[in-house]
Amino acid sequence: MHRLLYFSYFLVVFSTALAQITPSYACNNSPDLCTRSYANVTHLGAHDSPFIRDQSNGFSLSGNQNLNTTLQLQSGVRLLTAQVHKFNNALNLCHTSCDLLNTGSLSSWLKEIRRWMDQNPHEVVTVLLVNSDNAAAKDLHNEFLRANITNYAYTPRSAGTALSTWPTLNEMISNGTRLVAFVANIDSSAQTVAPYLLDEFTYIFENPYEVSSLTNFTCSPDRPSSVRGQTSVAIESGRLPLMNHILYDLQSLLGASVPDIDNITTTNAPSNVVGSLGIAADDCKKEYGKIPTFVLVDFFDQGPAIETVDRLNGITAVGRINTTEAAQKVKISQTNSAKGNRCGYGGLGLVVSLGIALMVGWF
Repeated sequence: MHRLLYFSYFLVVFSTALAQITPSYACNNSPDLCTRSYANVTHLGAHDSPFIRDQSNGFSLSGNQNLNTTLQLQSGVRLLTAQVHKFNNALNLCHTSCDLLNTGSLSSWLKEIRRWMDQNPHEVVTVLLVNSDNAAAKDLHNEFLRANITNYAYTPRSAGTALSTWPTLNEMISNGTRLVAFVANIDSSAQTVAPYLLDEFTYIFENPYEVSSLTNFTCSPDRPSSVRGQTSVAIESGRLPLMNHILYDLQSLLGASVPDIDNITTTNAPSNVVGSLGIAADDCKKEYGKIPTFVLVDFFDQGPAIETVDRLNGITAVGRINTTEAAQKVKISQTNSAKGNRCGYGGLGLVVSLGIALMVGWF
């Protein structure tokens, strides 16, 4: 009788301890990711997340994604990037120029992210803002306040960049600090005004992003300049690897570069073909000695890119919709339809758009 009681007690204690080690819920669509450091998970990124190419804007050349930010998150994207510009005394999300594509205020976009996070309490989300017009930290902070999202923001324990300082996903979820916000670039006042706004290149290094040939992808560090071409220095610095895998098409008209949608199914493919995301991810994993922390792509639903990220993480995901379901939700046209309307604005509008892109650069 006593043995049975002791055995029952042991099972209760063991089960309790096991529950503390392995949560009963999924973190970022997998229970296997809960105990991993934020730095040791690969997060799929949607390049220029709010800039959509769909019927609402005539399949604008400025669009980098087919699906909106909420659907991106529902489909497994966990890194969202956007360009922030000053416009009429406000901070708006504009592609290259607010005369080209303006999707509204930064705070409105952050509210969309916050609403999704409210409904999905076990997900860690990362935002990377390109601070195109050098907005002050206090002004960016005010946008986060307006969105009522600062309570989710994660602030590192120290300004150091060692990988060991990053908590596990489960720790971030338990602490309620499951939004990581990087800014490229931000003034030093952020350390006191809004310490959760992290200077991107203090914590991250990137490979080149301006690639126009399927054979030219490389894992070599490009930014910040202090680690350019020095993989071992970049890794030893503790910075997180962000792997850009974006292919550009050089348009003959005015010489502007736009996303290459003709090759997007190859670029984002998980298969073993030249220029594919699958091959590039394996190459970078080998070169870095670890999986890349972030993988950034255009039109994430093509490929689909999430297959490569799941393979890097070694998981079978749960709790997400597939990209086909996502496309059906907004009734967007398939990729071939987008190609047929790729001029978007029509004759004169296309000339103006490409002219602006050429003058100010296309990120």
